[in-house]
Amino acid sequence: MRVHVVSDVHGNAGDLAKAGEGADALICLGDLVLFLDYADHSRGIFPDLFGTENADRLVELRTARRFDEARDLGRRLWAGLDVDRDTAIEAAVRRQYAELFAAFPTPTYATYGNVDIPRLWPDFAGPGTTVLDGERIEIGGLVFGFVGGGLRTPMRTPYEISDEEYAAKVEALGDVDVLCSHIPPEVPELTYDTVARRFERGSRALLDAVHRVRPRYALFGHVHQPLARRMRIASTECVNVGHFASTGKPFALEW
Repeated sequence: MRVHVVSDVHGNAGDLAKAGEGADALICLGDLVLFLDYADHSRGIFPDLFGTENADRLVELRTARRFDEARDLGRRLWAGLDVDRDTAIEAAVRRQYAELFAAFPTPTYATYGNVDIPRLWPDFAGPGTTVLDGERIEIGGLVFGFVGGGLRTPMRTPYEISDEEYAAKVEALGDVDVLCSHIPPEVPELTYDTVARRFERGSRALLDAVHRVRPRYALFGHVHQPLARRMRIASTECVNVGHFASTGKPFALEW
């Protein structure tokens, strides 16, 4: 069996359409939406609405962790639109989802990232796409468990939940061979982003599951430029499958 795994697609529909080539299945670990490209501030929902100059300023404030000022900037800009914020974002996300879900091969197994909007996924996921969150499925004789979303941060992205709710989803998986999540286990080397120069949130519950369940693999994304892309914890190989938006290449898992 050969499965390709992607995460942090962020609008890269062109490469996503080819991501399943040569594989028996595709796994997507979320973050389909591109709100703002931190490498190219002209790309994404925010610059489409407010221009690159405002996107430059927003990135500057967020990178400096001046989140209150970033939110103030956002409030001023959204107040100047003829349509309310939620309506504008949902319309833009729907346009992206229509293109991205159409690019998924059959079969695809997907879970949500922290910037995704779960309630919209049923409108776009076709018969060949199985959405899993706090659930497990057998692929080629191995049990894969999926945990979507992220934990709460000052960024306040769309699908952030409490530590307790996240831990309950991890606990519900039970024993799995492959633990699939959007965010990494809470390990400094896996959560530190070397370009953003900050720690992203990892999950203690995922780390506890790695020690308790000892899956063959723990696969995740979220941290675009991690200090360590993979490391072994006990008998588990922990792998950041890569920032697909920039690489366009899936991680291949074979057994």
